[in-house]
Amino acid sequence: MAAPKKGRSASAQSKPGRSLALILIAIAALTGGMFASGHTTPRLGIDLAGGTSITLRAVAEPGQESAINKTNMDTAVDIMERRVNGLGVSEAEVQTQGDRNIIVNIPKGTNSKEARDQVGTTAKLYFRPVIATEVAGAAATPTPSPSASSSASGSSGDEATDKSTPSGTPSASSTTQGRAVTEALKADSTPSPSATPSGDGAGSKLEAQYAALDCTKKSARAKAGDGARPTDYTVACGQNSSGQWQKYILGPAEVDGTDVDKAQAVLNTQTGAGWTVTMDFTNGGSKKFAAITGKLAKNQSPQNQFAIVLDGEVVSDPFVRQALTGGNAEISGNFNQESAQALANMLSYGALPLTFQEDSVTTVTAALGGEQLHAGLIAGAIGLGLVVIYLLIYYRGLSVIALLSLLVSAALTYTLMALLGPAIGFALNLPAVCGAIVAIGITADSFIVYFERVRDEIREGRSLRPAVERAWPRARRTILVSDFVSFLAAAVLFIVTVGKVQGFAFTLGLTTLLDVVVVFLFTKPLLTILARTKFFAGGHPWSGLDPKRLGAKPPLRRTRRPASPAAGPVDPKEA
Repeated sequence: MAAPKKGRSASAQSKPGRSLALILIAIAALTGGMFASGHTTPRLGIDLAGGTSITLRAVAEPGQESAINKTNMDTAVDIMERRVNGLGVSEAEVQTQGDRNIIVNIPKGTNSKEARDQVGTTAKLYFRPVIATEVAGAAATPTPSPSASSSASGSSGDEATDKSTPSGTPSASSTTQGRAVTEALKADSTPSPSATPSGDGAGSKLEAQYAALDCTKKSARAKAGDGARPTDYTVACGQNSSGQWQKYILGPAEVDGTDVDKAQAVLNTQTGAGWTVTMDFTNGGSKKFAAITGKLAKNQSPQNQFAIVLDGEVVSDPFVRQALTGGNAEISGNFNQESAQALANMLSYGALPLTFQEDSVTTVTAALGGEQLHAGLIAGAIGLGLVVIYLLIYYRGLSVIALLSLLVSAALTYTLMALLGPAIGFALNLPAVCGAIVAIGITADSFIVYFERVRDEIREGRSLRPAVERAWPRARRTILVSDFVSFLAAAVLFIVTVGKVQGFAFTLGLTTLLDVVVVFLFTKPLLTILARTKFFAGGHPWSGLDPKRLGAKPPLRRTRRPASPAAGPVDPKEA
């Protein structure tokens, strides 16, 4: 049993170069990805980059004061956060303050003005009849090409039915009828009395807007339907389940979002429809919805569909087979739990009678944050300098291994922060910088634990190469336990806090994980290689592993005990 163990140990000692090569390849790959993506510096938060801080106050409509509650405020925060971050604004912070205030911090950026214009706008939800639709990017002709009609919520051929009635089979596709857009407008049977006339002039103008609309472009989607009133015909964009953008011509709004009393995602196991979205309408909304669905049910596809439009974007476009007169409806299709809940949240938010007033707008300059960052970096440099001096004096040659390990850890941390900015929206703020500085001590502590274990083995009289291998299992356990405690603390802090404190927790957790990687794949293999050199293996006084300086014991050797004397009294003179 002893021989195989010795063989494995020798094999492990003879191939430390593989670990070093692996971590160096990882650094090279991350650095290459950083330059290839064009993001060579980490994104900066509002305290370092500057930006705008907006305070919004929720105002209820008369007689509906109870609408301002925690659930509705949290939903508003979620929608606003999705809006500003969907515009490409990094680290936009949206959080409640008190019972009715929402604070929005928008870092300085190219889209920060557009984000400011949108955060305080109450979500507008409308149910509009579909006049024509086609996949965006298809050839723009007066006659729309056949295309599958699917909702942006992830379903294909979603169907709206009475909630109490089993859902019909979702249609595989809904195609346009091969008529020109102008003819479709003339044939539309659902205009409101105050709708924009659909004569040749108005129809031609709308047809031109529809033909020119390119929903694959973000700027075009943002401008689609600008200035359109609820009573107007308009164009809009929406994303289908295949990830393709669809463009639409939509009729005047027949049902308003405030007509929806409640919407929720439900797992329908009785009919086998899977996840569905149920809607309950108000009394007035029930009559409106029954009227529009009755008209739509008489039409051919796609004019038997209605589009659910939130803030100018189509989030679902179910078709109807019959008038829905029960005061409720169920949208079924290829929903999963996430997409069903997303649509239900949008419908619910559109029904909220909440508006927001802009109480204050404050411009945050980067000067204060820059000064604090400068002071923090100076403090970090002083602390790092003291650590280096201590390592040089106490560990001498071993300090080179520690410094190289710190450089590797710094390279991994920097490249990951630069790449995580565009990947997950991570932005470097002052607390995050503090987390990185604290991580220096955690990383240095791991080196010290291992070095002291090696020195203890040398004090016991062992030579360096066996000491390096025998010390590693004990040091490894201590390092893992220590890093696990640090990572657990960072994870708990990240979960229970909000805002900038999460930046500190995220950075601390990331650097703690990197400490394990660096110690296992760099520090230990490098010490194994250097232990074979004469400078370290010979115990040079400046190596930090001098046996005499460490007070090493002489090697333990077995000695033969002297033979026992013959029985009987011993003469003191002979002794």
